[in-house]
Amino acid sequence: MSPAGRPRIFDMEAVLEAAMLLFWEQGYEATSLAQLRETTGLSSASLYGAFGSKEGLFEKAVEHYIAGPGSVTDVVADEAESPREAIARLLHGSIDMQTDTSHPRGCLVALSGTTRAPGAGEAGARKVVAARRAADRARIRACVVRGVTSGELAEDTDVDGVTSMIHGFLLGISTQVCDGMSARHLHAAADAVLANWDTRGR
Repeated sequence: MSPAGRPRIFDMEAVLEAAMLLFWEQGYEATSLAQLRETTGLSSASLYGAFGSKEGLFEKAVEHYIAGPGSVTDVVADEAESPREAIARLLHGSIDMQTDTSHPRGCLVALSGTTRAPGAGEAGARKVVAARRAADRARIRACVVRGVTSGELAEDTDVDGVTSMIHGFLLGISTQVCDGMSARHLHAAADAVLANWDTRGR
């Protein structure tokens, strides 16, 4: 059988887990192909054959993250929860995940994208995480709209303003965690955000 016809002999889940943790710890730009080969155990040929490029592996690693630790944000789209409870679970759940010492601290989506780095691969990496941030923002906005519709929030609520407040706090958790802020203080801050929600609903 020709090499092209041989089945993959590596564990895809294990490879994506290893790549995810490395990108999460170091960010996209700082992570080299040599480091990726070492941590995943893949040869250059296997890495390029399976993922096409570093950017391709990053995209799959982000998908792996979103389906795993990053899925903590999915609760905001759960319409079985009241809007306020969905936001509360989003914020407190994200804090618990990002301060969990069993993996790198913070959020891969918030921390791993490049900032104005040159090159098509870097631009592609930015788009991958930017798309997830945009999706989270849209789901938060839908939850805020639901809050207005349900009467939890006042009819004249500035929907985009409240959305930015919540999404900005969510993204900011990562930098505070990396700066050593304790989970206790972050949970207290989340409660302050939720108190603002309560005030708007009065």
